Amino acid sequence: MKTKVQQLTKSETQVMNCLWSLNNAKGSAADMMTLYAEPKPAMTTLLTFLKILEEKGFVCSEKVGRGKVFTALVSRNDYTHAFMREVKNTFFGGSFSSLVSFFAEEEHLQPEEIDELLKIIQRNKK
Repeated sequence: MKTKVQQLTKSETQVMNCLWSLNNAKGSAADMMTLYAEPKPAMTTLLTFLKILEEKGFVCSEKVGRGKVFTALVSRNDYTHAFMREVKNTFFGGSFSSLVSFFAEEEHLQPEEIDELLKIIQRNKK
């Protein structure tokens, strides 16, 4: 049985997105800060979130000089996969077709988007 994915808060997701965007998903808080849009959080706020993410097992850190370098322990793809599986199971009774139907109806897909989805389905049918 798969364990439930630990969910990230919106702010934690922002931090992880910055870290995932860095080369090898590794860098300092200053490196991550450069990726934030304005208004940027305070450095102390970013460091607090990194500490929380470390406690949750999403990142690890190593002391380098006077600072720390943080490394993502969970890839963006692995987190997204687990998160979406949880959404499917929680809100759509585990039904992939119900999840897709919901988004197809709610997002008012353009004809080219529908064509793209049909191509993906056909590729996976083989």
